[in-house]
Formats: sequence, structure tokens, C-alpha cells
Amino acid sequence: MTQLYKSVPVRSSEITPKEVYFSRRDFIKATGLLAGSMALAACAPSAQEIENAKPVPTSNAKDELGDVVTTYEDITNYNNYYEFTTDKQGVAGLAKDFKTTPWTVEVGGLVSNPKTFGIEDLLKLFPQEERIYRLRCVEAWSMVIPWSGFPLAKLIEMVAPTSGAKYVRFETVYRPEEMPGQKSPFYPWPYQEGLRLDEAMNDLTLLATGLYGEMNVPQNGAPLRLVVPWKYGFKSIKSIVKIELTADEPATMWKSIQGNEYGFYANVNPNVDHPRWSQASERRIGELNRRQTLMFNGYGEQVASLYDGMDLSVNY
Repeated sequence: MTQLYKSVPVRSSEITPKEVYFSRRDFIKATGLLAGSMALAACAPSAQEIENAKPVPTSNAKDELGDVVTTYEDITNYNNYYEFTTDKQGVAGLAKDFKTTPWTVEVGGLVSNPKTFGIEDLLKLFPQEERIYRLRCVEAWSMVIPWSGFPLAKLIEMVAPTSGAKYVRFETVYRPEEMPGQKSPFYPWPYQEGLRLDEAMNDLTLLATGLYGEMNVPQNGAPLRLVVPWKYGFKSIKSIVKIELTADEPATMWKSIQGNEYGFYANVNPNVDHPRWSQASERRIGELNRRQTLMFNGYGEQVASLYDGMDLSVNY
């Protein structure tokens, strides 16, 4: 029988004012659309397409816990992205010239309709939704982030999985000339992650194209990243170039490196400690005190049934 996990009621809170957003010039620069390259411009989404794809920013949006949304500055200047560096506060500087257009994503494997999408195709095909989600890092820090994007399920439905498809494998771009961290011999590049198909099809699972009402920025996984809010942050793979449906559980980078510390499921679970630290509490970026970590990061009502009958202390 599925254990019941109540989600926390949502209350109103203020998003950081729009003046902290990127200026239009900085936004254009971050998305690689500055004038000066005819070839690049020909492959990039038009200004009108981007404008149509953007959600309308709101000043009184609601976050999932009723807490203040993490500031844009913290979200874009404190994160893990080992493809650039292991220094959380050094990612933005190293990623500033990362090229996010043109960009294609190959979707295939056990599907009836394999297809390669340009980022402009995804913006046209799928209406962009605003989702304010908690992000819980396995390192016991957290944020609340206003993403924009579309449910992964819609993309999977379009390529029509075959009956043999049980898992979804994701792969990050491999560009060591632009991503200096990929020159490290200590990690099995490119970054790979995976979900069970039913997890991928859950409505919470998002392919994010933006945050704070603007297109995503390189240090946060532009132009396309996965967001799975009930799992630790390392499952939310960045800068995706390949999505493959498979019959078998795919290899994932962190499980390959240290499987006893980073399991395939990586569900947020305050009752199962990391071998080197407790997962019972977390430090919300921007706050002084620690707070209690919630089972499934507080999304239990939506996802607990996915793990009915599983021992979550073993399937971590």
C-alpha cells in the first residue's frame, strides 16, 4: 500500500522584482543571438518566436512552499556544473561565452517516430509554462526556482514510445573546448542521466527552457535542461543534446562513479543519509537557519505512488 505524503499548501509570495532580470542586451548576449554572424542568425529562433515563447512575468506568483523565491542572482551564480568547474561560484564566469544556438536535440531509441528537434522547434511546438519548484541538492542546500518550460511527457508522446520502452536516457553536450571541466580525466564524460519511463511521464517532470521569465542562461543548463523536483538536483541534467528511450536501466554518471553514494533513483529522502552527511535538513540559499527536508521534497502526493512496494532505503 502506498504511504501517503501530504504536499505542503501553497501560499502567496513575492518574486524578486523584474528590475533584477537581465537587461534586453544581456539577455540577447546570453542566448547567443547578437548580430555579427549570419549563419548563426539563420539557425537561431527569431526574436518574435522567443517573445511568443516567454511566459508573462508575474509580481505575485506562488512558490511551492510559500517561501520567497530564491533571487535571480543566487540562482545564476551558485550552482553545480562540473562540465565547467567544481567551483559553484565560478560557473557563471566560465560559461558566459558558451554557445547555445544553434542547438539540436536527438530523440530516439525505442520509439516509432524518432526525430531531431532544433531548440526553435521545441519553442514553437510546446507552449511554455511557468513552474515554481523547489530544488534540493544532494549536498543539503536548496533553492526555490521559477522555471519556464514544458512537460517532458509531451515530447515523449510525440515520438511514440514502443512497448519495449521502460527507461529514458539523457545526455549532455560534449564540448571540452568550451567546457573546460570536461577535460578532467576523473569523470566519464559526457554527463548521462536517466529516469524510469513512468517518472519521465509524470506531469511534474519538466524540460526547462528558461527561468525568471527569460530564456535560460548557460550556467543553469541553457538552452534545455531537465527538472525533476522530487529528486536530488544531480538528476536534473543540463544542456541536453540526446534523449533515448531504452529497455534497460541506463548508466548514469554519478552512479557509475560512486554507486553507494548516488543511486539511480536519487529521490529526496530525509530518512536515508548520504554516507558522509545527514539528509534530514537543508540550508536554503539566502537563509541563515537550516530547515527540515521533506520526503520527496514535498511532492509526495504527486509521486509517491510511483514507488509503491519499493524499499526506498535500498532503491535510493
